[in-house]
Amino acid sequence: MTIGRRTLTRDRFQRPYIIAEAGVNHEGSLEVAVEMVRRAAQAGADAIKFQTYKAETLASRHSPSYWDTSKEPTRSQYELFKKYDRFGDREYEQLAEVAKECGIDFLSTPFDLRAVDMLEPLVPAYKVASADITNVPLLRRVAQKGKPILLSTGASTVSEIHRALEVIRAEGNEQVALLHCVLNYPTAYADANLGMIAHMRRIFPDHLIGYSDHTPADRMGQVLMLAWLLGAQILEKHYTHDKTLLGNDHYHAMDADDLARFVADVRFAETLFGSGEKRALPSEAPARAHARRSLVAACPIQKGQTLTADDLVCKRPGTGIPPTLYDFVVGATALADIEPDEILTFDKVLLRTSHPPDSSV
Repeated sequence: MTIGRRTLTRDRFQRPYIIAEAGVNHEGSLEVAVEMVRRAAQAGADAIKFQTYKAETLASRHSPSYWDTSKEPTRSQYELFKKYDRFGDREYEQLAEVAKECGIDFLSTPFDLRAVDMLEPLVPAYKVASADITNVPLLRRVAQKGKPILLSTGASTVSEIHRALEVIRAEGNEQVALLHCVLNYPTAYADANLGMIAHMRRIFPDHLIGYSDHTPADRMGQVLMLAWLLGAQILEKHYTHDKTLLGNDHYHAMDADDLARFVADVRFAETLFGSGEKRALPSEAPARAHARRSLVAACPIQKGQTLTADDLVCKRPGTGIPPTLYDFVVGATALADIEPDEILTFDKVLLRTSHPPDSSV
């Protein structure tokens, strides 16, 4: 699956696609949103994601809150969404342009059909929120665009995920990444259930698996690193310009400094992982030469003498005849006088040409 500048291959260990989920943490300020794009790019995110909605098309005026109201005191979904739905088409176009200038992918989750169409020329992929996994009209409209879909699966059953995939496939779109997510704001560490990532990899073998994190940000490095190592190839974390602000998603979001530290940790882990292919490294050449052993004379050996096991000992360095040829040196002929503790070399010993019947030492 290719998303913007990155191609992700299922089952290949590679740097995760990191999404800074700005949501509406800009709180209606284009200036703040632009700065968030720039800082996310500087910190090393692959994408910044916003949310595109209007309260009137998203929630009834009678929709109750489902988040921690000690952190975000608004009791109505409609009222909360109404606070921050100020951006129009022009603002999203400007943010997409800034993201392009900064070399970072622009994403925004559409919450209605108009938003899908408006975002089409701006985004390389569509994110579908967990709450819309059963929203068949929205799934169909997104699928019809033919772009990769990042489908969050918070609060979903396996059958609901399969049903959503069927709806998307019916529109001819097979490019779906499934993001494990827990639909709690914030998500308690005990409820993160990162093991579900491995489960999802097993039961959805044809899809990339990712993780959308809602746990607090204080241990985000450990949480996201474990998610990655369990197989999440797309990582999304809420992102704010100021973690001290009250309400909205600020209280469980990372800031640019958190993001930069995590990106550095990921790159360090990549360095540690290396090529993924077992082989002797060029840097190990001195060790191979000097820490390995050679066959060494255990006693004086005369020219023409047939060597026995008692004449040999294995010692460092590994610059002479290697011990792997031990069975061809026992019974070999000395081509010259050899001093005690001298490293045997091929110009001093004529190896036997046949393997002995019993090679046990």
